[in-house]
Amino acid sequence: MTVRPSGRPRTAASRVTVPWVRTRLRTAPGAAAALALLVAVTAFLAAALPPALDRYDERGMRRALETAGPTRTTVQFQTSDADVYLSDGPWEERLTREAVEGPYAKLLALPGRALPLDREQSSAGVRTTRSLKTPDAYLSQPDGLPPVFHLVAQGGVAGHSRLAEGRLPKAPGDPGRAVSALEAAVTAETAKALNIRVGSVVHFPRAEGDPLAVRVTGVVVPREPDGAYWSALPGLDKPNLMVTQGPVPSQYWSGTLLLAPDAGPTLLSVPGAPARYWTLAPDLPALQGRDLERLTSAVASLEGGPLLERATAAVSPHLDVTTDLDAVLGEYDGLWSAVGPLVAVAAFGTGTVAALVLCMAGGLAAERRRAELTLLRARGASLRGLAGRLLAETAVVAVPAAALGLLAARLAVGTGRPVQSAVAAGAVALIALAALPLRAVAVHRAVGVHTGREDVVRARPSKRRLVTEVTLLVVAAGAVLTLRTRGTSAEGDPTGDELVSLAPVLVAVIAALLLVRLYPLPLRGLARPARRMRGVVGPLSLARAGRAGGSTVLPLLALLTALTTAAFGGSVLAGVADARERASVFAVGADARVDDLGPRQTGVEERVRRAPGVEDVTPVKVSYTALAGNVRVSLAGVEPDPYAELSGRMDGGAFDADTLRASGKEAVPALGSPALAERLGEDPFPVIMEDGDSFTARIVAVRTWTPALGADDFLVVDGSALRAGLEPPTGLLVTGDHADAAALKKAAGGNAQVRLRSAVIDATVESPLQTGAERVYAAAVAAGAAYAALSLLLTLLRAAPERAALLARLRTMGLTRAQGRRLLILESLPQALLAAVGGVLTAWAAIRLLSPGIDLTTVAVSTGAPAAGRALLRADQLSLLVPALTVVALTVGVAAAQAWWTGRRGAVRELRAGDAR
Repeated sequence: MTVRPSGRPRTAASRVTVPWVRTRLRTAPGAAAALALLVAVTAFLAAALPPALDRYDERGMRRALETAGPTRTTVQFQTSDADVYLSDGPWEERLTREAVEGPYAKLLALPGRALPLDREQSSAGVRTTRSLKTPDAYLSQPDGLPPVFHLVAQGGVAGHSRLAEGRLPKAPGDPGRAVSALEAAVTAETAKALNIRVGSVVHFPRAEGDPLAVRVTGVVVPREPDGAYWSALPGLDKPNLMVTQGPVPSQYWSGTLLLAPDAGPTLLSVPGAPARYWTLAPDLPALQGRDLERLTSAVASLEGGPLLERATAAVSPHLDVTTDLDAVLGEYDGLWSAVGPLVAVAAFGTGTVAALVLCMAGGLAAERRRAELTLLRARGASLRGLAGRLLAETAVVAVPAAALGLLAARLAVGTGRPVQSAVAAGAVALIALAALPLRAVAVHRAVGVHTGREDVVRARPSKRRLVTEVTLLVVAAGAVLTLRTRGTSAEGDPTGDELVSLAPVLVAVIAALLLVRLYPLPLRGLARPARRMRGVVGPLSLARAGRAGGSTVLPLLALLTALTTAAFGGSVLAGVADARERASVFAVGADARVDDLGPRQTGVEERVRRAPGVEDVTPVKVSYTALAGNVRVSLAGVEPDPYAELSGRMDGGAFDADTLRASGKEAVPALGSPALAERLGEDPFPVIMEDGDSFTARIVAVRTWTPALGADDFLVVDGSALRAGLEPPTGLLVTGDHADAAALKKAAGGNAQVRLRSAVIDATVESPLQTGAERVYAAAVAAGAAYAALSLLLTLLRAAPERAALLARLRTMGLTRAQGRRLLILESLPQALLAAVGGVLTAWAAIRLLSPGIDLTTVAVSTGAPAAGRALLRADQLSLLVPALTVVALTVGVAAAQAWWTGRRGAVRELRAGDAR
C-alpha cells in the first residue's frame, strides 16, 4: 500500500478525481453558452469577410469585362499584307480554309490556364481589311453616299445563327482571283438597314474586268448577337452608320457580307487587302479577380513576349496582335486598388473591436472567479496547471463554436478563399482561448489571499506603462502622417498597408490612454465639494465612481474603438451617398430634366408644370454649336430669376439674378466657365447662334458648373437677348422630389427625353466591387455598434454583483428604491459620459486627421460619371452622435433595470456572510 507523505494510507476513495472541465461546464452553463455565442458570431463575421470580398471581386471582374464588350476583351491575331504578297507560293494558298483552321487549334491552346478561352465564341476566317464601295443605287444611302462593305469568310456561321430566309452561301468550284460571282449571306439587321433581300446582287468594281457580283442567298439571325463571335469584328452582326470628316458631315452605311468559309481565296479578286484573322475570346466566367496578376502577365506575353513568339512560329512571321484586354484589366486593377484599402480600414477596425471584446469577456470571467482562483493558488496550484485547466475548459466551448461560425459563413456567403476564412476563424478561437488563462496568470502570478484597493483615483501609472503609451503614440502619429500624405493604397499592394489601415484604431488607442489618465482628475476635484451636498445619493455615487476598479483601459479602449469604427464607417457611407447626390446633380441639373423638345411643340411647359410631383419648371434654350469670338461653345438662354433660384437650390453655380439681366443697351452679361473666361477675358465679344442670330456679350461672372450645361465650356445669357427669346424652349429643368418619369414623358409628348436625378443616382455605380465596399462598411457600422453595446454590458456585468450587494446593505439602512435607482445611474454615468464624449471627439479627430488621405470618389461613382469634384471623407453628425447617445442611454437603462430587479429579489441572498456575489 502506497503511503502519502502525511502518513495516511491511499484508499480507493482518495484516488477518485473530479473532472475539471465537465464540472465547470455544469456549474456555469449560462456563461459557457454566452461565450460560445460570442465566439460563434465573431468567427462567422471574420470568416465571412474573405469569401464576401472574393464574390464581389469575381462579380466586379465579370462586370468590367462585360461592360468593355468583345471588341475590347478579345485578342485578335491578323496577318499583314506581307503574309500574302511576300509568299513564295501561290497567293491563294495563304487564304484557304486549311491555312486558317490549321493554326487555329494551336492559337486556342497557346495561353493554357493562364488565360482561359471560350472556344465557342472564338472565331477565325479571312476578311477584307479595306472597305469596298458599291455603286448599286437600290441600297440605302442616307445622305446620298453609297454604302461600303467588308467581305468576310468566317467559319461557324451555321452554328451561331438561325436561317431566317433563303440558304447559306456556297463557295465557287475554283475559288481564286478569276472568279466573277460569289454568294453571300447577311444578317437580318443588315438586310433591313440597307434594303437587301434574298436574290439581291451587290457589285464591287475591280481594277480590271467586270465588277465582282455578290448574290445574297440568305438572311441569318445571330443566336447570341452580344457574344464575341458576332461582336468582336465591327459591323459583323449589324451595320454601322458612319460619318465623313469635313466641314459638312455626311452619313453612310458600313456593312458586312458573309461568304462561305472556303471562299477566302476569292477575296484576292477585289482591292480589299484580304488577310487571315483569328479572334480569341476569353472565357468570362473563368476569369477571377484573384488571378488578375496572372491574367495581366498572360496578355502581356501575347502582345509582345514568349507567347507571341510561339504564335508567330505557328502562323506566320507577318502576324499582328491587337487587344484592349490589358487596358480593361488595368482599369479594374485601379478600381480594386482604390476600394481595397478602404475595405481594409473597415476590416481592421471591426476586427480590433471584436478582439478587445473577446479579451473583455475573458477578463470578466477571470474577475468573477477571482476568489476561486486565489484559493486554488493558495492551496498549491501552479500557474502552469491553473492556466492549462482554464485553457482546457475554454477550448471545449470556443473551438466548436468557432468551427460552427466558420461552417455557417461558408454556407451563407460562399466558398471562396477557404484558407483566409479558416485563418480568420482560427484567430478568433485563439483570442478566446488565450484571454482567460493569460488574465488569470497576470492577476494570480503571486500567491495571496487579500489584495489592496484598486481605485481609479488612487491608481498611479507605472514607468513601464508610460513607455508603452509613448511608443503607441509615435506609431499612431506615423500611421496618421502616412495616411494623410500617401493615401490608403500602398504601392504594389491593392489592399493597402496594414499600419495605415490601423490608423483609426491607433487614434482610438491613444485617446483611450489619454482619457484614462485624465479621468481621475475631475473625480478628485469633485470629491471634496461633494461632501457638503445635501443627501446621500450624490456624494455616494461620486465616491463609488472613484472607487471603481483601476483596470479601465481595456473597457474604455473597446468602447472608443467601437464608437470610432461605427462613426468612421457611417461617415464613409454618408460621404458616398453625398458624392452620388452631387454626381446626379451634375448629370441632370435639377430633380428632373426634359430635353429634345420639338420646335413646333406648344404648351409643353404648362403641361409639365401640372404633372404630378412637379413643384417648379425652369425653361432653357440650349445651343451646342454657338460661336463666341472664335471659340465653339455651349450656350443657354434662361430667365434670370427662376434660373438663379434653381442654381442656388441645387447647391452649385449660384449667382445673383441681377448680374445676368440684360438691359438692351450694353453688351449682354453672361455667366461663363473658368476656361472660357480666361480665353475670352473681360472685354465684349461677338456671339453667333446656329440660326444666324448674333449679339455682343461680356462675361460678368465665372462659375465652374451650371444646371443647364454641366461643367463643360459654357455661356449662360438672359433669354430675352435672343432674337426669338425662349420660345420655344429646347429643354425644361424640373424641380420636385417625387417627379414621375412616365408622367413627364406623357406631358412633354413627341420624342422628348426625360431623365430623373433618382435614376441617375442608381446608374452612378458601375461595379459590384463598389456596392460590396458599401456593404462591408454597413456591416462594419452595425458590428461596431453591436460590439460597443456588448463591451458596455460586459463592463456593467463585471460590477453587477458588487452593486447588488451594496443596494441590499443600503436598503437595510433606509435607502428607498428610487434612491437606489438614482445611485446606480449616477454611479455609471461618469464612465458612460467619458466613453460617449471621448468616442465623439476621437471619431471626429480621426476623420479630420485621415480625411486628406481618403478619396471616396472611386467607391461612390463610376468612372464615366460627370466630374463633381473629389469626394473626401467628412464627419457625419448622425454617425458621430447616435452611437454615443446610445451608449449613454444603454448605461442608464441597464442601471435602472438592475436596481429594479435587485429590489424585486430581496436582500437576503446578497447579505450572506462571506458570499462573493
